[in-house]
Amino acid sequence: MPSRASVKRYVRRQVMRAAYRTDLRRPLDPNLAVYGAYWNRGVACNPAAIHAKARELAPHIRGVWAVSSRHRDRMPAGVPYVIEGSRPYWRAMATATYLVNNSSFPGGFTKRPGQRYLQTHHGTPLKTMGLDQRAYPELARKADFAKILAHVGQWDFSLSANPHSTEAWDRVYPGSYQRLDLGYPRNDVYFTATAEDIARIRAELGIHADQTALLYAPTHRDYREGFVPDLDPERLARELGPDYVVLVRAHYFYGRSAVLGGVPTGRVRDVTAHPRVEELCLAADALITDYSSLAFDYACLDRPIVVHAPDWDTYRTTRGTYFDLLSGRPGDTPGAVTITSDELVEVFRTGEWRSPASAALRTAFRERFCPYDDGHAAERVVRRFFAVPFAPPSR
Repeated sequence: MPSRASVKRYVRRQVMRAAYRTDLRRPLDPNLAVYGAYWNRGVACNPAAIHAKARELAPHIRGVWAVSSRHRDRMPAGVPYVIEGSRPYWRAMATATYLVNNSSFPGGFTKRPGQRYLQTHHGTPLKTMGLDQRAYPELARKADFAKILAHVGQWDFSLSANPHSTEAWDRVYPGSYQRLDLGYPRNDVYFTATAEDIARIRAELGIHADQTALLYAPTHRDYREGFVPDLDPERLARELGPDYVVLVRAHYFYGRSAVLGGVPTGRVRDVTAHPRVEELCLAADALITDYSSLAFDYACLDRPIVVHAPDWDTYRTTRGTYFDLLSGRPGDTPGAVTITSDELVEVFRTGEWRSPASAALRTAFRERFCPYDDGHAAERVVRRFFAVPFAPPSR
């Protein structure tokens, strides 16, 4: 027999669905936009940058964020939001003219004629995505490809940061949407942040002006449970000495803490809970990562990137990748590559991480993956999606 709590949840869902069907007969609100990011985790990524720019260029558009009850504490003060599954949520989903998301709106919704849905995505694909995952049994077992295609069928626009992404999205998410090759709005800050902005962020993180900050940001592994870093941050900080600080950012799938434990020196910081990864990138003098899409964004800063990938063969076999990140070929590899912890330490001790050879790789990588990013992507997207005309040039 189902529990009383489960019965109550079922009844509530049915009531909400009935109310939603009624709201679907209401007229669309031409000035309402609903935003979502990372399955309703709060204000972040491309939708956040678009929302901010829309408030500037299209103030008549009222932006409301969809957020789950578990993440409502992430919402900044003064930003309107509705709780996923609530009556206001379904009313907003039924009547908003504009929908913006970097993933999907959980719970399902009926897209109405006249609604405009912008899928911003949330990274450049190195790993296989969408329909390409069918070739990998463990991924295919967990995926609902019919549901994926139904979701794609709702999109009116798909945003790309580079030609590689456009080609991938066309293949793995086939649909009749329009391609927007306009760059990633979330990356605008890398071009607009001032020296004062960066100094403030570093001070807030406790990084001294004379210290070198390394951001270690590995991605999620489908074949692992929980956060298991492929390097020892404490050892790295100890080996490099007091002039270095290591910031550790676990993937959001692992929650808000990387669970590193206390570090007496204070030179290893768990910054997983920090609300804006863009600020962490601005604070960092170099990025240490593996297969994370953050590498493509960080390249906008033209700062050193070190690829630390001891499990490359396993990752490529179980997840699949679109190119060989470790090949050393210009355009594929963004900088120095290490496999062991000893190699990682030596890359920094010898200066290879910022050598001319590493810089040349980074330049080719930027040219391939950051061609549209210039600090004005959010404006281009807002003007295109919300049909805001460009101001005539002043005489």
